[in-house]
Amino acid sequence: MNIFLQYILLGVAILVAYAVLALILIYVERKVCGFFQCRIGPNRVGPWGVFQSVADMVKILLKELVHIDKADHVLFRMASFFVIIGSICTFAALPFARGVQAIDFNVGIFYVLAVSSLGVVGILLAGWSSNSKYSMIGAMRSGAQLISYEISSGLSLMTIVVLSGTMQLSEIVEQQSDLWFIFRGHVPACIAFLCYLISGHAETNRGPFDMPEAESELTSGYHTEYSGIQFGFFYLAEYLNMFIVAAVASTMFLGGWQPLHIPGLDGFNAVMDFIPGIVWFLGKTFFCVFLALWIRWTFPRLRIDQLLSLEWKVLMPICLVNLLLMAVVVIW
Repeated sequence: MNIFLQYILLGVAILVAYAVLALILIYVERKVCGFFQCRIGPNRVGPWGVFQSVADMVKILLKELVHIDKADHVLFRMASFFVIIGSICTFAALPFARGVQAIDFNVGIFYVLAVSSLGVVGILLAGWSSNSKYSMIGAMRSGAQLISYEISSGLSLMTIVVLSGTMQLSEIVEQQSDLWFIFRGHVPACIAFLCYLISGHAETNRGPFDMPEAESELTSGYHTEYSGIQFGFFYLAEYLNMFIVAAVASTMFLGGWQPLHIPGLDGFNAVMDFIPGIVWFLGKTFFCVFLALWIRWTFPRLRIDQLLSLEWKVLMPICLVNLLLMAVVVIW
């Protein structure tokens, strides 16, 4: 009974953290977007507009669920749950600090790559079941994009697996206690980091890779026919996927909860040790999130053929060669 209660409390804690982080990310993106576009952003609801995201969440929860004629209603409802469940299961595997992790598999990276792929199933179901040409085209684009860029992101992460010799996330972070892999892994680690940021950004359907949701062409892409809380699930998962990509990047390349240590500077290292691990983790993660937002509001949207050519003709060959290069470095 005690174990069952612990599981319930753990699940509630994960859901609360998931929802709170989504609200924070929505607010942060609006403010960063306003900064890049030389405007203020939300500033009416609460001081500095901090409660604007909460007001929008309440509005989505109270909205009516619109009934879609000729849609496959069972698959239509299941699609949003597939997307949100895949996102939550991936979120649960993130190591926020030493011991602050819901699940710590010895094949953690394999688990993250496998479970995060559930979102593709939900997106394809959403497009198929909506009985709308806009939703179907958006779903096909998104499916092709996600499946393609998962190859590069997986190869980039495997480069660090070769360097560390383990797939367990907590062990990978522990190995970076003296120096982060982005510095220890030489040139292959830097290349893998850049490739992962690009492919991870593409997997979250953020600009300039937001072809599945191209408003000028497809209205709102694969979730055009969704409303209320069902649309809220897609919206929530999109923002948390951005956080998950940034969190995995900080865990694999930037040391996770480990502080910045410089060999030989014992005094500096001692000061860095005073900062809590969760602060390091969240700081690195939000730094990667800021980079993603910077890219989104800087570059124009790509065409679908350019997007897929970038993956199959540029990123994937680079990641394959880089993986072999890392193996040579480790053997050497």
